[in-house]
Amino acid sequence: MQEVFNVYSSYYDLIYKDKDYNREADYVIELITKYHKNAIDIIEFGSGTGKHAELFSLKGFNVVGVEPSAEMIKIATPKTNTSLSFVQSSIESYNNTKDFDVALALFHVISYLTTNEDLEKAFTNVCKRLKKDGLFIFDVWYSPAVLTQLPEKRTKTIENDLIKVIRNAEPTIHWNTNIIDVAYKIEVLNKLEQKISHLYETHKMRHFSIPELLLLAKVYGFELVTTHEFLTKKIPGADTWGICMVLQKK
Repeated sequence: MQEVFNVYSSYYDLIYKDKDYNREADYVIELITKYHKNAIDIIEFGSGTGKHAELFSLKGFNVVGVEPSAEMIKIATPKTNTSLSFVQSSIESYNNTKDFDVALALFHVISYLTTNEDLEKAFTNVCKRLKKDGLFIFDVWYSPAVLTQLPEKRTKTIENDLIKVIRNAEPTIHWNTNIIDVAYKIEVLNKLEQKISHLYETHKMRHFSIPELLLLAKVYGFELVTTHEFLTKKIPGADTWGICMVLQKK
């Protein structure tokens, strides 16, 4: 995953400039307040350029952002303050003696773990990092929707005063592994120099069923608190592309 995001980290915030980080942060804080009202220390795995982490710190939490991409860390580092820091590592390998009240893996971090071995490492490590009764909050691609709606080719165009980015996405479905290969072709126009560059990358994404996630939770020391459609809190169905799961360390 690190190599993938190093490729276009400098364009990441532009590509996702329409993403409602404030709404997502408020939603996560609402979950934390409801299910672990005394929580103060958060570790966010896959913290990217640090936008969620910064918002959590501004709301009074102590936050450690863990991100495998060196380029993403460079972008996030200027956001550092007394209650916010960033570390280059991953959900599978991060190692520190500090325990946390909440572990987050937002924006499909778990779906990027496409092998059972990586999932085992991630769930084991998160459990180690959490205090007793700590929360593990994450979102994933939801199998019923993926297999009902099926991924399709998409094009996204976004620009600012300096660059224009055109991103074409073409999925390949691997039916027997629950993995979707999303091949991206990214065209970047430098408006000042009138130069065009091209980037090519593939994101491998795994989708999950709820029973599959509950089995992982049970094996690695968690119990289910709640699961629902991400942001809306609706009951997941065939039109629910992303679900949120809140687990608690036993």
